[in-house]
Amino acid sequence: MLFQFCRDRSGFVRKKMAHYQAEDADYVADEYDMEDVDEDMDDKFRDRDVGSSDSDVDEFEFSTSKVADTTAAQARGGKDIQGIPWERLSITREKYRQTRLEQYKNYENIPHSGEGSGKDCKITEKGSTYYEFRRNARSVKSTILHFQLRNLVWATSKHDVYLMSQSSIIHWLSLTCAKSEVLNVSGHVAPSVKHPGSLLEGFTETQVSTLAVKDKLLVAGGFQGELICKHLDRPGVSYCSKTTYDDNAITNAVEIYATPSGAVHFTSSNNDCGVRDFDMEKFQLSTHFRFSWPVNHTCLSPNGKLLVIVGDNPDGLVVDSQTGKTVMPLCGHLDFSFASAWHPDGVTFTTGNQDKTCRIWDARNMSKSVAVLKGNLGAIRSLRYTSDGSYLAMAEPADFVHVYDVKSGYEKEQEIDFFGEISGISFSPDTESLFIGVWDRTYGSLLEYGRCRNYRYLDSLL
Repeated sequence: MLFQFCRDRSGFVRKKMAHYQAEDADYVADEYDMEDVDEDMDDKFRDRDVGSSDSDVDEFEFSTSKVADTTAAQARGGKDIQGIPWERLSITREKYRQTRLEQYKNYENIPHSGEGSGKDCKITEKGSTYYEFRRNARSVKSTILHFQLRNLVWATSKHDVYLMSQSSIIHWLSLTCAKSEVLNVSGHVAPSVKHPGSLLEGFTETQVSTLAVKDKLLVAGGFQGELICKHLDRPGVSYCSKTTYDDNAITNAVEIYATPSGAVHFTSSNNDCGVRDFDMEKFQLSTHFRFSWPVNHTCLSPNGKLLVIVGDNPDGLVVDSQTGKTVMPLCGHLDFSFASAWHPDGVTFTTGNQDKTCRIWDARNMSKSVAVLKGNLGAIRSLRYTSDGSYLAMAEPADFVHVYDVKSGYEKEQEIDFFGEISGISFSPDTESLFIGVWDRTYGSLLEYGRCRNYRYLDSLL
Protein backbone atom coordinates (compact mmCIF):
# COMPACT_ATOMS: atom_id res chain seq x y z
CA MET A 1 0.00 0.00 0.00
CA LEU A 2 1.03 3.58 -0.52
CA PHE A 3 2.96 5.11 2.38
CA GLN A 4 3.39 1.70 4.07
CA PHE A 5 4.31 -1.00 1.59
CA CYS A 6 3.07 -4.07 3.42
CA ARG A 7 3.43 -7.72 2.59
CA ASP A 8 0.57 -9.15 0.54
CA ARG A 9 -1.19 -12.15 2.06
CA SER A 10 -0.90 -13.95 -1.28
CA GLY A 11 2.85 -14.32 -0.93
CA PHE A 12 4.13 -11.12 -2.48
CA VAL A 13 7.50 -11.25 -0.76
CA ARG A 14 8.15 -14.94 -1.30
CA LYS A 15 11.80 -15.59 -2.16
CA LYS A 16 12.65 -16.20 -5.78
CA MET A 17 15.62 -18.47 -5.29
CA ALA A 18 16.00 -21.34 -2.89
CA HIS A 19 19.70 -20.65 -2.40
CA TYR A 20 19.22 -17.08 -1.16
CA GLN A 21 20.76 -16.52 2.24
CA ALA A 22 18.26 -16.98 5.07
CA GLU A 23 18.89 -13.50 6.44
CA ASP A 24 17.67 -12.00 3.15
CA ALA A 25 14.10 -12.97 4.04
CA ASP A 26 13.87 -10.30 6.73
CA TYR A 27 15.40 -7.73 4.38
CA VAL A 28 12.81 -8.38 1.70
CA ALA A 29 9.99 -8.18 4.20
CA ASP A 30 11.35 -4.88 5.45
CA GLU A 31 11.56 -3.51 1.91
CA TYR A 32 7.80 -3.41 1.66
CA ASP A 33 7.05 -2.77 5.33
CA MET A 34 8.18 0.79 4.87
CA GLU A 35 8.15 2.73 8.12
CA ASP A 36 5.70 5.54 8.60
CA VAL A 37 7.00 8.59 6.82
CA ASP A 38 7.12 10.63 10.05
CA GLU A 39 4.79 12.42 12.43
CA ASP A 40 3.78 14.69 9.57
CA MET A 41 1.93 11.90 7.79
CA ASP A 42 -1.83 11.99 8.33
CA ASP A 43 -3.04 9.26 10.69
CA LYS A 44 -5.52 8.12 8.08
CA PHE A 45 -2.65 6.53 6.18
CA ARG A 46 -1.32 4.60 9.19
CA ASP A 47 -1.86 1.12 10.57
CA ARG A 48 -3.55 -0.52 7.63
CA ASP A 49 -4.14 -4.25 7.96
CA VAL A 50 -2.73 -6.25 5.05
CA GLY A 51 -5.40 -8.87 5.62
CA SER A 52 -8.15 -6.48 4.69
CA SER A 53 -9.72 -6.12 1.28
CA ASP A 54 -7.76 -4.73 -1.64
CA SER A 55 -10.66 -2.38 -2.26
CA ASP A 56 -10.05 -0.54 1.00
CA VAL A 57 -10.41 2.83 -0.66
CA ASP A 58 -13.08 3.72 1.88
CA GLU A 59 -10.33 3.81 4.51
CA PHE A 60 -9.55 7.22 3.11
CA GLU A 61 -13.18 8.35 3.10
CA PHE A 62 -13.78 6.99 -0.34
CA SER A 63 -16.46 4.53 -1.31
CA THR A 64 -16.37 2.39 -4.45
CA SER A 65 -18.79 4.77 -6.11
CA LYS A 66 -16.49 7.70 -5.40
CA VAL A 67 -13.37 6.12 -6.89
CA ALA A 68 -13.06 7.95 -10.15
CA ASP A 69 -10.45 8.01 -12.89
CA THR A 70 -8.27 11.05 -13.31
CA THR A 71 -8.48 12.51 -16.80
CA ALA A 72 -6.00 14.62 -18.72
CA ALA A 73 -8.26 17.67 -18.35
CA GLN A 74 -8.38 17.24 -14.56
CA ALA A 75 -4.61 16.83 -14.38
CA ARG A 76 -4.14 20.03 -16.38
CA GLY A 77 -6.42 21.69 -13.85
CA GLY A 78 -4.10 20.73 -11.02
CA LYS A 79 -5.57 17.43 -9.79
CA ASP A 80 -3.06 14.80 -8.71
CA ILE A 81 -2.92 12.13 -11.43
CA GLN A 82 -3.41 9.39 -8.84
CA GLY A 83 -6.21 11.19 -7.05
CA ILE A 84 -4.18 11.59 -3.85
CA PRO A 85 -5.73 14.54 -1.95
CA TRP A 86 -2.53 16.16 -0.75
CA GLU A 87 -4.44 19.22 0.42
CA ARG A 88 -6.03 17.05 3.14
CA LEU A 89 -2.73 15.70 4.41
CA SER A 90 -0.28 17.27 6.78
CA ILE A 91 2.58 16.55 4.39
CA THR A 92 3.19 17.95 0.92
CA ARG A 93 3.83 15.89 -2.15
CA GLU A 94 7.32 17.37 -2.41
CA LYS A 95 8.12 16.43 1.18
CA TYR A 96 6.85 12.90 0.75
CA ARG A 97 8.82 12.51 -2.48
CA GLN A 98 11.98 13.51 -0.69
CA THR A 99 11.24 11.08 2.12
CA ARG A 100 10.70 8.26 -0.38
CA LEU A 101 14.00 9.00 -2.08
CA GLU A 102 15.75 8.88 1.27
CA GLN A 103 14.01 5.84 2.76
CA TYR A 104 13.17 3.46 -0.07
CA LYS A 105 15.21 0.27 0.23
CA ASN A 106 16.58 -1.14 -3.00
CA TYR A 107 16.89 -4.91 -2.86
CA GLU A 108 20.43 -6.11 -3.59
CA ASN A 109 21.86 -9.60 -3.85
CA ILE A 110 25.36 -8.15 -3.84
CA PRO A 111 25.72 -5.61 -1.00
CA HIS A 112 26.31 -1.96 -1.92
CA SER A 113 26.04 -2.63 -5.66
CA GLY A 114 23.90 0.48 -6.09
CA GLU A 115 26.52 2.65 -4.43
CA GLY A 116 29.31 1.46 -6.68
CA SER A 117 27.47 1.77 -9.97
CA GLY A 118 27.21 5.54 -10.24
CA LYS A 119 30.64 6.58 -11.46
CA ASP A 120 30.12 5.70 -15.14
CA CYS A 121 26.56 6.98 -15.48
CA LYS A 122 25.54 9.39 -18.21
CA ILE A 123 24.34 12.82 -17.11
CA THR A 124 20.92 13.25 -18.68
CA GLU A 125 18.85 16.35 -19.34
CA LYS A 126 15.44 15.97 -17.71
CA GLY A 127 12.30 17.93 -18.48
CA SER A 128 11.32 16.65 -21.92
CA THR A 129 7.76 15.47 -22.63
CA TYR A 130 7.51 12.66 -25.15
CA TYR A 131 4.36 11.09 -23.72
CA GLU A 132 1.65 13.13 -22.00
CA PHE A 133 -0.76 11.98 -19.35
CA ARG A 134 -4.14 10.79 -20.64
CA ARG A 135 -5.88 8.89 -17.86
CA ASN A 136 -5.40 7.08 -14.59
CA ALA A 137 -7.78 4.12 -14.61
CA ARG A 138 -8.50 3.52 -10.93
CA SER A 139 -10.99 0.72 -11.64
CA VAL A 140 -8.16 -1.42 -13.04
CA LYS A 141 -6.27 -2.87 -10.08
CA SER A 142 -2.85 -3.88 -11.35
CA THR A 143 -1.18 -6.42 -9.04
CA ILE A 144 2.06 -8.35 -8.70
CA LEU A 145 3.07 -11.46 -6.78
CA HIS A 146 6.86 -11.35 -7.03
CA PHE A 147 8.90 -8.38 -5.93
CA GLN A 148 11.61 -8.86 -8.58
CA LEU A 149 9.47 -9.74 -11.61
CA ARG A 150 7.62 -6.81 -13.18
CA ASN A 151 6.46 -7.86 -16.66
CA LEU A 152 2.72 -8.02 -16.10
CA VAL A 153 1.39 -5.28 -18.43
CA TRP A 154 1.17 -5.71 -22.21
CA ALA A 155 -0.46 -3.49 -24.83
CA THR A 156 -1.54 -4.99 -28.16
CA SER A 157 -2.89 -1.72 -29.58
CA LYS A 158 -3.09 1.89 -28.44
CA HIS A 159 -6.36 1.01 -26.71
CA ASP A 160 -5.99 -2.67 -25.74
CA VAL A 161 -4.04 -3.68 -22.63
CA TYR A 162 -3.68 -6.98 -20.78
CA LEU A 163 -2.56 -7.13 -17.15
CA MET A 164 -2.72 -9.16 -13.95
CA SER A 165 -5.35 -8.18 -11.40
CA GLN A 166 -5.31 -10.49 -8.39
CA SER A 167 -5.83 -13.99 -9.83
CA SER A 168 -7.23 -12.83 -13.17
CA ILE A 169 -5.74 -11.70 -16.44
CA ILE A 170 -7.75 -8.65 -17.44
CA HIS A 171 -8.31 -6.96 -20.79
CA TRP A 172 -8.72 -3.18 -20.56
CA LEU A 173 -10.12 -1.23 -23.49
CA SER A 174 -9.10 2.36 -22.85
CA LEU A 175 -11.30 3.67 -25.66
CA THR A 176 -14.47 2.80 -23.75
CA CYS A 177 -12.96 2.32 -20.26
CA ALA A 178 -14.28 -1.25 -20.20
CA LYS A 179 -12.59 -4.24 -18.63
CA SER A 180 -13.19 -7.94 -19.03
CA GLU A 181 -11.70 -11.11 -17.60
CA VAL A 182 -9.66 -13.11 -20.10
CA LEU A 183 -8.43 -15.89 -17.82
CA ASN A 184 -8.97 -16.72 -14.16
CA VAL A 185 -6.15 -18.81 -12.68
CA SER A 186 -7.49 -19.11 -9.12
CA GLY A 187 -9.22 -22.39 -9.89
CA HIS A 188 -8.52 -25.19 -12.34
CA VAL A 189 -7.04 -24.28 -15.73
CA ALA A 190 -6.70 -27.01 -18.38
CA PRO A 191 -6.25 -27.09 -22.16
CA SER A 192 -9.39 -27.54 -24.25
CA VAL A 193 -7.49 -29.29 -27.08
CA LYS A 194 -5.05 -32.18 -26.86
CA HIS A 195 -1.50 -31.51 -28.08
CA PRO A 196 1.67 -33.60 -27.74
CA GLY A 197 3.40 -32.69 -24.49
CA SER A 198 0.46 -30.70 -23.19
CA LEU A 199 -0.58 -31.37 -19.60
CA LEU A 200 -4.25 -32.22 -20.03
CA GLU A 201 -4.86 -32.15 -16.29
CA GLY A 202 -3.75 -28.53 -16.34
CA PHE A 203 -3.04 -26.55 -13.18
CA THR A 204 -4.84 -25.42 -10.05
CA GLU A 205 -4.36 -22.11 -8.22
CA THR A 206 -1.57 -20.91 -10.47
CA GLN A 207 0.41 -17.97 -9.13
CA VAL A 208 1.33 -15.97 -12.21
CA SER A 209 4.89 -14.63 -12.07
CA THR A 210 5.17 -13.26 -15.60
CA LEU A 211 3.05 -12.55 -18.64
CA ALA A 212 3.41 -11.83 -22.34
CA VAL A 213 0.78 -10.95 -24.95
CA LYS A 214 1.47 -10.40 -28.62
CA ASP A 215 -0.93 -10.34 -31.53
CA LYS A 216 -3.47 -13.00 -30.56
CA LEU A 217 -1.36 -15.12 -28.22
CA LEU A 218 -1.19 -14.84 -24.43
CA VAL A 219 1.39 -16.76 -22.39
CA ALA A 220 1.41 -16.77 -18.58
CA GLY A 221 4.22 -18.26 -16.50
CA GLY A 222 3.89 -19.46 -12.91
CA PHE A 223 5.79 -19.93 -9.66
CA GLN A 224 5.99 -23.70 -10.17
CA GLY A 225 7.27 -23.57 -13.75
CA GLU A 226 3.78 -23.53 -15.25
CA LEU A 227 3.13 -22.23 -18.76
CA ILE A 228 -0.42 -21.44 -19.83
CA CYS A 229 -1.02 -20.46 -23.47
CA LYS A 230 -4.25 -18.98 -24.73
CA HIS A 231 -5.12 -17.78 -28.22
CA LEU A 232 -7.28 -14.72 -27.69
CA ASP A 233 -9.35 -15.45 -30.79
CA ARG A 234 -10.14 -19.04 -29.69
CA PRO A 235 -12.23 -20.32 -26.78
CA GLY A 236 -10.53 -21.98 -23.84
CA VAL A 237 -6.86 -22.55 -23.11
CA SER A 238 -4.76 -23.87 -25.99
CA TYR A 239 -1.77 -25.37 -24.20
CA CYS A 240 -0.50 -26.10 -20.69
CA SER A 241 3.01 -27.24 -19.94
CA LYS A 242 5.36 -27.63 -17.00
CA THR A 243 8.86 -26.46 -17.90
CA THR A 244 10.40 -28.56 -15.15
CA TYR A 245 9.55 -30.39 -11.95
CA ASP A 246 12.56 -28.86 -10.24
CA ASP A 247 11.75 -27.42 -6.81
CA ASN A 248 13.15 -24.06 -7.93
CA ALA A 249 11.16 -23.83 -11.13
CA ILE A 250 9.68 -20.33 -11.26
CA THR A 251 9.08 -18.92 -14.73
CA ASN A 252 10.81 -15.55 -14.63
CA ALA A 253 10.02 -14.22 -18.12
CA VAL A 254 8.46 -15.14 -21.44
CA GLU A 255 8.91 -13.53 -24.86
CA ILE A 256 6.67 -14.14 -27.86
CA TYR A 257 8.13 -13.76 -31.35
CA ALA A 258 7.65 -14.83 -34.96
CA THR A 259 10.29 -16.82 -36.83
CA PRO A 260 11.39 -15.80 -40.35
CA SER A 261 8.94 -18.37 -41.69
CA GLY A 262 6.12 -16.74 -39.77
CA ALA A 263 5.73 -19.45 -37.16
CA VAL A 264 4.84 -18.21 -33.68
CA HIS A 265 7.26 -19.17 -30.90
CA PHE A 266 7.91 -18.07 -27.35
CA THR A 267 10.96 -18.27 -25.12
CA SER A 268 10.73 -19.10 -21.43
CA SER A 269 13.39 -18.02 -18.89
CA ASN A 270 13.42 -20.15 -15.77
CA ASN A 271 14.94 -20.32 -12.33
CA ASP A 272 16.25 -23.84 -13.00
CA CYS A 273 18.93 -22.20 -15.20
CA GLY A 274 17.10 -23.12 -18.37
CA VAL A 275 15.97 -21.21 -21.46
CA ARG A 276 13.36 -23.04 -23.51
CA ASP A 277 11.85 -22.28 -26.89
CA PHE A 278 8.30 -23.43 -27.66
CA ASP A 279 6.75 -23.75 -31.12
CA MET A 280 3.11 -22.68 -30.96
CA GLU A 281 2.36 -23.99 -34.43
CA LYS A 282 3.23 -27.53 -33.34
CA PHE A 283 2.58 -26.94 -29.62
CA GLN A 284 5.86 -28.43 -28.50
CA LEU A 285 9.26 -27.66 -26.99
CA SER A 286 11.77 -26.99 -29.77
CA THR A 287 15.04 -26.12 -27.98
CA HIS A 288 16.37 -26.12 -24.41
CA PHE A 289 19.59 -24.42 -23.31
CA ARG A 290 21.13 -24.73 -19.84
CA PHE A 291 23.27 -22.15 -18.11
CA SER A 292 25.24 -22.03 -14.87
CA TRP A 293 22.88 -19.64 -13.05
CA PRO A 294 19.12 -18.92 -12.91
CA VAL A 295 17.94 -17.00 -15.97
CA ASN A 296 15.75 -14.01 -15.16
CA HIS A 297 15.18 -12.56 -18.63
CA THR A 298 16.06 -13.15 -22.26
CA CYS A 299 15.41 -11.19 -25.43
CA LEU A 300 15.86 -12.21 -29.04
CA SER A 301 17.52 -9.93 -31.59
CA PRO A 302 15.28 -8.66 -34.43
CA ASN A 303 17.04 -10.94 -36.95
CA GLY A 304 16.56 -13.91 -34.64
CA LYS A 305 20.23 -14.83 -34.46
CA LEU A 306 21.26 -13.67 -30.98
CA LEU A 307 19.82 -14.09 -27.51
CA VAL A 308 20.66 -11.79 -24.61
CA ILE A 309 20.67 -13.80 -21.38
CA VAL A 310 20.64 -12.12 -17.96
CA GLY A 311 20.09 -13.58 -14.52
CA ASP A 312 21.58 -14.29 -11.13
CA ASN A 313 25.07 -13.29 -12.11
CA PRO A 314 26.55 -9.78 -12.56
CA ASP A 315 27.74 -10.72 -16.05
CA GLY A 316 25.20 -11.44 -18.76
CA LEU A 317 25.65 -13.38 -21.97
CA VAL A 318 24.96 -13.02 -25.66
CA VAL A 319 24.47 -16.47 -27.16
CA ASP A 320 23.72 -18.00 -30.54
CA SER A 321 19.96 -18.58 -30.64
CA GLN A 322 20.33 -21.84 -32.57
CA THR A 323 23.08 -23.50 -30.54
CA GLY A 324 23.07 -21.71 -27.20
CA LYS A 325 26.82 -21.20 -27.42
CA THR A 326 28.22 -18.01 -25.91
CA VAL A 327 29.12 -15.31 -28.41
CA MET A 328 30.24 -12.76 -25.82
CA PRO A 329 29.96 -12.17 -22.07
CA LEU A 330 28.49 -8.85 -20.95
CA CYS A 331 30.65 -7.38 -18.19
CA GLY A 332 30.01 -4.22 -16.21
CA HIS A 333 26.96 -4.66 -13.97
CA LEU A 334 27.55 -5.16 -10.25
CA ASP A 335 24.47 -7.19 -9.27
CA PHE A 336 21.83 -9.52 -10.74
CA SER A 337 19.85 -8.47 -13.81
CA PHE A 338 16.12 -8.82 -14.46
CA ALA A 339 15.48 -6.95 -17.71
CA SER A 340 16.74 -6.71 -21.28
CA ALA A 341 15.54 -5.33 -24.60
CA TRP A 342 16.72 -5.06 -28.21
CA HIS A 343 16.45 -1.87 -30.21
CA PRO A 344 14.57 -2.48 -33.50
CA ASP A 345 17.76 -1.72 -35.47
CA GLY A 346 19.25 -4.98 -34.19
CA VAL A 347 22.50 -3.24 -33.27
CA THR A 348 21.72 -1.83 -29.83
CA PHE A 349 20.37 -3.64 -26.79
CA THR A 350 19.97 -2.87 -23.09
CA THR A 351 20.18 -4.69 -19.77
CA GLY A 352 18.63 -3.64 -16.45
CA ASN A 353 20.18 -4.50 -13.11
CA GLN A 354 19.68 -4.34 -9.35
CA ASP A 355 22.69 -2.00 -9.19
CA LYS A 356 20.15 0.70 -10.22
CA THR A 357 21.51 0.97 -13.76
CA CYS A 358 20.57 0.19 -17.33
CA ARG A 359 23.50 -0.44 -19.66
CA ILE A 360 23.38 0.23 -23.40
CA TRP A 361 25.36 -2.18 -25.58
CA ASP A 362 26.45 -2.22 -29.21
CA ALA A 363 26.30 -5.71 -30.72
CA ARG A 364 29.24 -4.88 -33.01
CA ASN A 365 31.54 -4.42 -30.02
CA MET A 366 30.32 -5.95 -26.78
CA SER A 367 33.59 -5.67 -24.85
CA LYS A 368 32.02 -2.85 -22.79
CA SER A 369 28.75 -0.97 -22.65
CA VAL A 370 28.49 2.28 -24.60
CA ALA A 371 26.35 4.09 -21.99
CA VAL A 372 25.07 3.65 -18.45
CA LEU A 373 21.76 5.13 -17.27
CA LYS A 374 20.96 5.50 -13.57
CA GLY A 375 17.65 5.22 -11.73
CA ASN A 376 16.53 7.20 -8.70
CA LEU A 377 15.22 4.65 -6.22
CA GLY A 378 16.23 1.16 -7.15
CA ALA A 379 16.72 -1.71 -9.56
CA ILE A 380 15.84 -1.44 -13.22
CA ARG A 381 13.06 -4.02 -13.44
CA SER A 382 11.64 -3.51 -16.93
CA LEU A 383 12.87 -2.13 -20.27
CA ARG A 384 10.93 -1.41 -23.48
CA TYR A 385 11.79 0.25 -26.80
CA THR A 386 9.14 1.77 -29.02
CA SER A 387 8.71 -0.18 -32.26
CA ASP A 388 10.15 2.74 -34.26
CA GLY A 389 13.21 2.87 -32.00
CA SER A 390 12.69 6.49 -30.98
CA TYR A 391 12.31 5.94 -27.24
CA LEU A 392 13.42 3.64 -24.45
CA ALA A 393 11.25 3.25 -21.35
CA MET A 394 13.07 2.22 -18.17
CA ALA A 395 11.06 1.24 -15.09
CA GLU A 396 12.34 1.21 -11.55
CA PRO A 397 10.63 -1.01 -8.96
CA ALA A 398 8.52 1.93 -7.81
CA ASP A 399 7.63 5.58 -8.44
CA PHE A 400 9.64 6.30 -11.59
CA VAL A 401 9.49 5.45 -15.29
CA HIS A 402 12.12 7.14 -17.45
CA VAL A 403 11.55 7.68 -21.17
CA TYR A 404 14.77 8.39 -23.08
CA ASP A 405 15.18 9.97 -26.48
CA VAL A 406 17.31 7.43 -28.33
CA LYS A 407 18.30 9.82 -31.13
CA SER A 408 19.86 12.19 -28.58
CA GLY A 409 22.15 9.39 -27.48
CA TYR A 410 19.99 8.87 -24.37
CA GLU A 411 20.99 12.31 -23.15
CA LYS A 412 17.42 13.67 -22.94
CA GLU A 413 14.68 12.10 -20.87
CA GLN A 414 11.16 12.43 -19.59
CA GLU A 415 10.76 11.38 -15.97
CA ILE A 416 7.29 10.09 -15.12
CA ASP A 417 6.80 10.50 -11.38
CA PHE A 418 4.09 8.88 -9.20
CA PHE A 419 3.83 6.73 -6.06
CA GLY A 420 3.54 2.93 -5.94
CA GLU A 421 5.18 -0.29 -7.07
CA ILE A 422 5.37 -0.82 -10.83
CA SER A 423 3.86 -4.06 -12.12
CA GLY A 424 4.90 -3.48 -15.72
CA ILE A 425 5.25 -1.02 -18.59
CA SER A 426 4.27 -1.37 -22.23
CA PHE A 427 4.30 0.75 -25.37
CA SER A 428 1.57 0.01 -27.87
CA PRO A 429 2.86 -1.53 -31.13
CA ASP A 430 2.12 1.70 -33.00
CA THR A 431 4.07 3.69 -30.33
CA GLU A 432 1.06 5.94 -29.65
CA SER A 433 0.42 4.81 -26.06
CA LEU A 434 2.45 3.99 -22.97
CA PHE A 435 0.79 2.06 -20.15
CA ILE A 436 2.15 1.74 -16.60
CA GLY A 437 0.72 -0.68 -14.04
CA VAL A 438 0.78 0.63 -10.46
CA TRP A 439 0.44 -1.81 -7.55
CA ASP A 440 -0.92 -0.23 -4.40
CA ARG A 441 -3.63 -1.26 -1.98
CA THR A 442 -5.52 2.00 -2.28
CA TYR A 443 -4.15 3.69 -5.39
CA GLY A 444 -3.43 0.67 -7.57
CA SER A 445 -4.33 1.52 -11.15
CA LEU A 446 -3.30 1.66 -14.79
CA LEU A 447 -1.67 4.89 -15.98
CA GLU A 448 -2.09 5.77 -19.65
CA TYR A 449 0.13 8.21 -21.55
CA GLY A 450 -0.15 9.29 -25.19
CA ARG A 451 2.65 10.18 -27.55
CA CYS A 452 3.10 13.88 -28.19
CA ARG A 453 2.78 14.88 -31.83
CA ASN A 454 3.41 18.18 -33.58
CA TYR A 455 0.40 17.83 -35.86
CA ARG A 456 -2.15 16.05 -33.72
CA TYR A 457 -5.20 16.82 -35.87
CA LEU A 458 -3.55 15.54 -39.01
CA ASP A 459 -2.21 12.52 -37.17
CA SER A 460 -5.73 11.62 -36.06
CA LEU A 461 -6.79 11.35 -39.70
CA LEU A 462 -4.03 8.90 -40.63
